Amino acid sequence: MPLTDSMPVLTGAALTARLADLTGNGVRVLVGSVVDMAGVARAKTVPLRRAAAFHSAGMGAAPSWNVFCADAAIAFTDRLGVVGDLRLRADLTAARVIGGGYAWAPAEFFGQDGEPYAPCARGQLRRVQSAVEAAGLTASVGHELEFVLTDADGQRLPERHWQPYGLGAVLERGAFAADLTGALEDAGLPVEQLHAEYGTGQFEVSLAPAEPLASADAVVLARLLVGQVARRHGLLVSFSPLPFAGGAGNGAHLHLSLRRDGVPLLSGGDGPHGLTAQGAAAIAGIVQGLPGTLGVFAGSVLSPLRLQPGRWSGAFACWGLENREAAVRLVAATRGTPHGASVELKCADPSANVYLATAALLGLALDGIARGAQLPPEMTVNPAQDPAAERLPEDQQAVLEALAGSGPAHRILGDEVMAALLAVRRHELDAYAGTGVGDLTDRFRFAWTV
Repeated sequence: MPLTDSMPVLTGAALTARLADLTGNGVRVLVGSVVDMAGVARAKTVPLRRAAAFHSAGMGAAPSWNVFCADAAIAFTDRLGVVGDLRLRADLTAARVIGGGYAWAPAEFFGQDGEPYAPCARGQLRRVQSAVEAAGLTASVGHELEFVLTDADGQRLPERHWQPYGLGAVLERGAFAADLTGALEDAGLPVEQLHAEYGTGQFEVSLAPAEPLASADAVVLARLLVGQVARRHGLLVSFSPLPFAGGAGNGAHLHLSLRRDGVPLLSGGDGPHGLTAQGAAAIAGIVQGLPGTLGVFAGSVLSPLRLQPGRWSGAFACWGLENREAAVRLVAATRGTPHGASVELKCADPSANVYLATAALLGLALDGIARGAQLPPEMTVNPAQDPAAERLPEDQQAVLEALAGSGPAHRILGDEVMAALLAVRRHELDAYAGTGVGDLTDRFRFAWTV
């Protein structure tokens, strides 16, 4: 069913049945959350008897919620200040039971008149997805979540027994891994795989692909559950782009596949590796627009510390078949890819607002298709070895300057989202320019932890 441009509202028998279902599952409290421009999840909670009001009328929230920063500062703008009020409405159609008497639901901002609020990140993804569907396309998005476990005091776990992707490493934390898998599956989030990653205490969990809005909601819920399970095991979890100085960085890779009338655009064609003409144009749109939109995918003060050559983080604006140093990796349709062909965006990290990151990826692909963008030459080697390879902006100031001047970013996300996003990230730049890496990683280690 095509997505509507505004959040669906349950009424009458449908609302009664939804609330009865939550009650029957032991829910006593509903928490509704949004993700702000700093990538931080913020929430309000109500007793379940108030859930209908939370869903239809909403709870009050100041416009400044849209310019909260990761360090708890507020980056006021001319439009977002101390005057005014918004309504935060929980989407009960997407609510999930998370245990302990709680249910979680994604939420969206609305004006007091009930109209959608332009700077709302989830609402903007809803609008971009509707534009994709209006163009006759169906998009599917899958997310990979990388995170680092720490001890209860936030310090590194011991390195003994840890090997990247090691069997011993994952089994050392086997109880945690099993409980996390169960918690995700019980909440309706199918797990594709979970494994120990490169860094000490680092894991990656891959979620099953879904339509874009649902896939972004799944990331928010999954990060909530990762944090819950970690604490039950006496651990903490960091979703920072760089949890520890000198350690491994966390990525937040997005996989995108596209179809028209059920026919894949990234396979079955006459182009390179089976790309159709529109599939090639979609990849071209992403690659060409990436330098200007990097601030959406990896715009925090810590992001440039992760986005370095040699770290498989996608530091170059290029594409290539199974090229893990390219920002855009093509995953071809083979017997080893049961979901079919996709493109993986590797430069994104967990400090991004997942709704805006998903919207930007969709928007760049749609823009490429609409204008028949020319696919650039494939990068068939490590781009660090190619003098012609274009490096993505290398520091936060360059990232934000490129974002501010990006026509595609303004068209996809809208001027009001862009103003709020830039205000928040510029605060980070102004407040922490010249701060040492160790101090930065300590300051923000748990900023994006739920």
